[in-house]
Amino acid sequence: MNAPGRLILIAGPCVIESERLCLRVAAALKKTCDRLGVFYVFKASYDKANRTSAKSFRGPGLEEGLAVLARVRARVSVPILTDVHTEAQVAAAAQVADILQIPAFLCRQTDLIAAAVRSGRIVNLKKGQFLSPDEMGQVVAKAKSAGGKRLLLTERGTTFGYHNLVADMRAIPIMRRFGFPVIFDATHSVQLPGGSGDRSGGQREFAPVLARSAVAAGADGIFIETHPDPDHALSDGPNMVPLPAMPALLQSLLKVYSAVQ
Repeated sequence: MNAPGRLILIAGPCVIESERLCLRVAAALKKTCDRLGVFYVFKASYDKANRTSAKSFRGPGLEEGLAVLARVRARVSVPILTDVHTEAQVAAAAQVADILQIPAFLCRQTDLIAAAVRSGRIVNLKKGQFLSPDEMGQVVAKAKSAGGKRLLLTERGTTFGYHNLVADMRAIPIMRRFGFPVIFDATHSVQLPGGSGDRSGGQREFAPVLARSAVAAGADGIFIETHPDPDHALSDGPNMVPLPAMPALLQSLLKVYSAVQ
């Protein structure tokens, strides 16, 4: 990923609800990022395999979901990031996605990491909410042992008691010592896991605060889930940033980024 000196934004809806939604979000964010000089990557999941409840919406599935992502990539001219949950998904996802993401819950799955690295795509390693920043060094070592040279590391908060996460900004400089760009996931960091019984809650009002703090701490980019109407989103609505709020948020992040640089 070639973005020297530019703030990176990885953003999109949590899950593919429809092709129309994905195209709308991607086009809006690309327009804003092009205007502001931000390097933009569209993200969305074809399958949310780790939902709190078995009744929750998971997405369209691998085949249909990747077809949607391929059309977004072609029509909006943006790089694509999506998750892989099993080694069997890697080859298909790598045909479409520029970046394969190892979900936080799976960040210690050695074979999955190796398969993603061997695909030749950039691999985004999300720090598990059960790991310290230092422990991500072992995850990086696994990726490097499989030949990984193009990696991203993403901080997404650490479990703090029941139904809560805390974002420790020391994680940013600690993980940067491993030699790869560090991204901060501002929306999953304000998630309240299982906080609403059969679903996770969230405090989206704090996502901009944490995003600015992470950029001030030296993050190379920000990961944000966004939706035109988060209150009616099919996954992670409580912690998603409303799409209309994104331009102002990005402008504020750029001010901090410029000051730090």
